[in-house]
Amino acid sequence: MVWLERALNFAVLGCGILDGEVKGFMRKVVFSMLVDNTSGVLSRIAGLFSRRGYNIDSLTVGVTADPRYSRATVVAKGDRTILEQIEKQLSKLVDVIDIKRLEPESSICRELIMIKLKVNEENRQSIISVANIFRAKIVDVSKESLLIELTGNQSKIEAFIDLLNGYEILELARTGITGLSRGVFDVKMYDEDGQLMDYDFS
Repeated sequence: MVWLERALNFAVLGCGILDGEVKGFMRKVVFSMLVDNTSGVLSRIAGLFSRRGYNIDSLTVGVTADPRYSRATVVAKGDRTILEQIEKQLSKLVDVIDIKRLEPESSICRELIMIKLKVNEENRQSIISVANIFRAKIVDVSKESLLIELTGNQSKIEAFIDLLNGYEILELARTGITGLSRGVFDVKMYDEDGQLMDYDFS
């Protein structure tokens, strides 16, 4: 089955961002930012997009291993000029310590989705079979519903939703994309004073 082959292929993808390749002049890019862990950071990032009319697909923020900093991940859409402007404007924000693009071939991106479906005796097993193919977790079961959790790149998430559209979806929640680059070539470490360290990873 074609959908089964697609599902298995998603396991080897990196960021797997839909529209990542040029379609006309528009494409999607994932920006990963190290920012100060202070109040108002999220609103300032979102405000920049709102003021300038940039397209934003998702925005996630979470604290890092160093509690002084948070990792913000933005998925934005635009042509080359717009994306360069977005990167430049984000780097100018006072809270932003570092910014980089997460390219599909050199990074890993993931998103979590929770989806609640109405089930009965006739379709319960077929839904479970689809979940198993995608290696999703069934986290809650009742007579009338199944709650399924799936983590993967955006392509895998969209394919999973597409297959479940034939069933009755009661509720759906998505976290948005987050990710990190592969290896240590672009890792930056900061000392107690917030200064960039000359860190030896060997």
